[in-house]
Amino acid sequence: MHKLILSLAVGVFLATTIFTGGVSAKSAPVKPTNKLYEIRIYYPTPGKYAEIVDRFRQYTTKIFAKHGMENIGYWTPTDTSRKELVYILAYPSREAREASWQAFGSDPEWKAVVAKTEANGKLVDHVDQIFMMESELSPAVKTVAKQPERTFELRTYTPARGKLTNLLARFHDHTLKLFSNHGMTNIGYWLTTEADGKQPKLIYILAHPSEAEGKQHFDDFRKDPEWVKVKAESEKNGPLTDKVESVYMKPTDYSPIR
Repeated sequence: MHKLILSLAVGVFLATTIFTGGVSAKSAPVKPTNKLYEIRIYYPTPGKYAEIVDRFRQYTTKIFAKHGMENIGYWTPTDTSRKELVYILAYPSREAREASWQAFGSDPEWKAVVAKTEANGKLVDHVDQIFMMESELSPAVKTVAKQPERTFELRTYTPARGKLTNLLARFHDHTLKLFSNHGMTNIGYWLTTEADGKQPKLIYILAHPSEAEGKQHFDDFRKDPEWVKVKAESEKNGPLTDKVESVYMKPTDYSPIR
């Protein structure tokens, strides 16, 4: 009887370890949602940077939520020469996104805000947009504000032609675990939705205690013997990426993710 109970306990432990990833379960990939995510990058008109950031603080995020848009995160680059506001919204679907923006644009409350805040000129010069869906790699994207405040890193990978599957496999099998081993927190992983059937890009966000520590962690990661071996083996037939871009960012005081 005791042997049977012991066997059952071991079986439950093994099953839990296999299906939750053991102690790493909280950062393990989960089944992706069908949400549409949108990165929006605002470039203010000259001299209006603080004003556009403040308009979001006072008004815009609340009106977004009123119209069913999910505020995920708001950041400004740590490089202060880059006058940009970077934020992410989520929607149930593309159709919901279009309906929400139409309602937002015609909302009398928003029109009054624009009239008030742009009495002395437009605040926004132009806006970049990136649409994307959650990747199978991604942990659950949680809007959590932690203390002390963290620094975030937005990384964009342009895969080499025909190498997206290989790149995703390398992240799944090795990279995410190694990031965690080196003190980096995986926040979210997405694949862009590209027009004309173009190969998607991989976009992800990491959290670090600070920019300096993030850069040090990446240096340590690149020198890790396991990573050196994995990278060499996975790139026997050529690099998996054509381009890698990194932007370090600080969350605004109203960002749901901090």
